[in-house]
Amino acid sequence: METWEELPGVSSVPTNSKAPQEKMSAQDSCLSLIKYLLFVFNLFFFVLGSLIFCFGIWILIDKTSFVSFVGLSFMPLQIWSKALAISGILTMGLALLGCVGALKEFRCLLGLYFGTLLLLFATQITLGILISTQKVQLERKVENVVLKTIETYRAHPEETAAEESWDYVQFQLRCCGWNSPQDWFRIPSLRSNESRGPRVPCSCYNSSATNDSAIFDKISFPQFSGLGQLARPRHNADICLVPANSYIYREGCARSLQKWLHNNLISIVGICLGVGLLELSFMTLSIFLCRNLDHVYDRLARYR
Repeated sequence: METWEELPGVSSVPTNSKAPQEKMSAQDSCLSLIKYLLFVFNLFFFVLGSLIFCFGIWILIDKTSFVSFVGLSFMPLQIWSKALAISGILTMGLALLGCVGALKEFRCLLGLYFGTLLLLFATQITLGILISTQKVQLERKVENVVLKTIETYRAHPEETAAEESWDYVQFQLRCCGWNSPQDWFRIPSLRSNESRGPRVPCSCYNSSATNDSAIFDKISFPQFSGLGQLARPRHNADICLVPANSYIYREGCARSLQKWLHNNLISIVGICLGVGLLELSFMTLSIFLCRNLDHVYDRLARYR
C-alpha cells in the first residue's frame, strides 16, 4: 500500500510501508521462535531437575526401598542422596531463570541466565585445564586420600561415609586396596586376631571366582544390616571381613581405575563436548534474545 507524504519543495512522494512491516514481522517471528525454543528446552531441564531432586530425597528418606529396588549392597547413600538433591535444586533454579526470562521477555533474568551459564562453562573449562596439566599432582592427592581412608578404616564408627564410598569403589571396579590387597594388611582395625592371618573388607571378595557360597554365611554388611539378601543383623562396631587368602580381587584399584578411564575415554569426552555445546547453544539463544528485545520494542513504538 502506497502513501503520500508532503516534503518541502516537492508536492508529494510515494512511500512504501509494506517493506519495513514485513522486515519487522520476519524478525518478530524469528525472536518468537527463539523465545519458545529456549522456554521448551529449559522446561525440560526443570522437569529433569525436579526428578533428580525427588530421587535424592527418596534415597535420603527411604533407604530400604531404594536398596531393595536397585539391588545394591554397598553405597554411602547419605552422601549420594544429598549430592543428587543439591544437583536437582541447581538444575531447577537455572532452568527456571531461562523459562521465565524467555517467556516473559525479562532482560534482567535473561542476562542472569546467560551469566550463570557462562560462569558454569568457564568453570568446566578451568577444571579441564587443571586436570590435564596437574595430572601427576592430582593422582598423588587421590592416592594420599585413599591410603588415609584405608589406614583409618572403621577407626571411628560414627564417621563411615568415606569408608563406605571406598567399599563401593572396590565392589564396582572389582579391585582391592589402592596398589594391591597388601594395603589392608597393616591396618590395626583388621588385625584383631593374628592367628587368622591378614584380612580384608568384604568389598574385596570376588564372588564370581567360586561357586561356594558358604563363606557368605559369615559375611554381613553393617551399613545395610537386614536390607540385602546376604546381610545379617550385627552390632554397629562389627566389621565385615574375609581372609586375605580366600577368593579376593588381587588387583589394586589404581590400575583398575586407569583401565576404566581408558575404556570409557570416548564416552567421557563425548559427554563433556555435548554438555559444552548445549551450554553454548543456550548462551547464544539467550544473549541474542536479550540484545534484540529493545530493538523490537522500539520498532513497535515507531510503527504503532
